[in-house]
Amino acid sequence: MSDSNCQCAALQFYCTAGNGMEPFLIQEVKTKLAAKDVDHIPGKVFFTTTFGIKQVRELKSAERLFLLLKRHSPLSAHTVKTPSGIQSRLMGDGSDWTRAVLSWRRLQRDLMMRSNCTLSVSLPGRKRKREEEEEKESGVEGSTCNGPNGTQKLGLEGERKELGLSKDHISSTEDSGSGNCVAGDKVEEDRIEGSCDGKTSTVSFRVSCRCSGALSRRFSPQDLSRIIGTAASRQLGWRVDLRKPDLEVNVYISDDHCVLGIPLLRLPLANRSYMKTTGLRSTIAWAMASLSDIKPGSCVIDPMCGVGTILLEAAHEYQDAFFLGLDIDESQLVKACQNVEFAKFGDRVQLLQSSSKDIPLPSCSVDAVVCDVPFGKKFGTKTDMAASLPVIVREMERVLRVGGTLVLLLSPQLSCLLKKSITPRPVPLHTQGEETEVGLVCDVDPFLTPSPFPSLQSLGYHRVSLGAIDALIHKYVKILTATTTLGGPD
Repeated sequence: MSDSNCQCAALQFYCTAGNGMEPFLIQEVKTKLAAKDVDHIPGKVFFTTTFGIKQVRELKSAERLFLLLKRHSPLSAHTVKTPSGIQSRLMGDGSDWTRAVLSWRRLQRDLMMRSNCTLSVSLPGRKRKREEEEEKESGVEGSTCNGPNGTQKLGLEGERKELGLSKDHISSTEDSGSGNCVAGDKVEEDRIEGSCDGKTSTVSFRVSCRCSGALSRRFSPQDLSRIIGTAASRQLGWRVDLRKPDLEVNVYISDDHCVLGIPLLRLPLANRSYMKTTGLRSTIAWAMASLSDIKPGSCVIDPMCGVGTILLEAAHEYQDAFFLGLDIDESQLVKACQNVEFAKFGDRVQLLQSSSKDIPLPSCSVDAVVCDVPFGKKFGTKTDMAASLPVIVREMERVLRVGGTLVLLLSPQLSCLLKKSITPRPVPLHTQGEETEVGLVCDVDPFLTPSPFPSLQSLGYHRVSLGAIDALIHKYVKILTATTTLGGPD
């Protein structure tokens, strides 16, 4: 059966996103996927697109990708008091569930054909650390209705790992060297064809529920998982499998929202196949790169590159630009070098050991500066970092060309410090025209105290979550002022 016979004109998806990342994800789905019906709630962005799964899975600002099964009005504990009431509201006549699983099958087949492997989604029995962080951030209690699963070894790397394929389901084609995708499990192949014919009774599934608010005081997440799972099994004929289901139905219920979705990939979209050693969360690094206004031919530097996460995200997204990473820590540069080699970006990403306080570049020589400023650990104490920040930012300002972009990731404390430094402040009236001890009039503006960074103009701030703590992304543009020439400050 050809792909076109099972291709949907448009599908509804949603992605999870870290706190503060929703605006970036909204912009990305609109730009890259020409998405329609874009909407969001805290931690989730909904959209409809006609683009294929190959393009959808390339989203960089999202954490996890789901096929939208149903988005329902909130379930109130006052109006939904019984299991049958919950089942009626969420199941309806079952048509939404049937359509969703057919679409899910088609998407999985497309993924299978692209990665030259069989359709077999092996879902982990234990929650990943990032999922737990997301729950803590959103205050949502979570529960997965499943049994012990243990650790499973994957026989293939890369995309096959992302699809969650277990070694037992790898196609025998792998050994024969054939380029065609031939399912090793004939039953699984029949399921694919059956899905396109409208058959879903062979589906095995489990339900994972996260619940908060008033309803969670009446029903536990485990109770809700059993209630919904029982209804789907009886009404649709689906088979419950808590260990190795074909699909998992994720249910998110709060006082304000009720969302049901089917995960499409085992690993989060935030996992980067081109990153060997991780540093800053990849979604945050991508967001910073997207704010940097990088164009073909741009020269971009990161004066405190660490393991090079931001540089790699930028180099992967903007393949016609050039990047330079600097760090004073040799051990960090070794890891950054390994990352660059692993990603095969050596022709466009260069590394240099240097202090961010003395960047070995001419004034006005780079188009963008992007940097995750350490929160104080590398400088001993937060006080030391606070004292060093003006010197570091002034050096970044020096090497940045007029019209160039500066993007910084700062802790809340350093963010507040930089905002106060850059924003001109009114001079107290009693100091205006006041004479000094040597009899000279103070050389101050009669109304404002000048900024130590006169050529940096703020373009906004974005508060984002790093898991346990928050941070702020600052964006500035360098403008031409009386004290700044095209050749750079004196």
